[in-house]
Amino acid sequence: MNFDEVSQNLDPQVYLSLKTALERGKWPNGQALSDEQKSICMQAIIVYEAKHLPPEERTGYIERNTGACERDDDPAGEAPVRWT
Repeated sequence: MNFDEVSQNLDPQVYLSLKTALERGKWPNGQALSDEQKSICMQAIIVYEAKHLPPEERTGYIERNTGACERDDDPAGEAPVRWT
């Protein structure tokens, strides 16, 4: 079994434990995560979330409001700059 298979088939409780360890930077026993362990945990979390969670619930999700910056009077969203 390879990394992708293992990370896609994680138990939800294991996923939450990995996520908590990564957030805190240490395992439940208090031992700090190494840089390699942080990287592996992050990869496992991303793969798990991609398979099991909708995009808006995934780590790092940013809501895109495409119309927020557009102006009503300029359909291209651009306005000239005027110096006074």
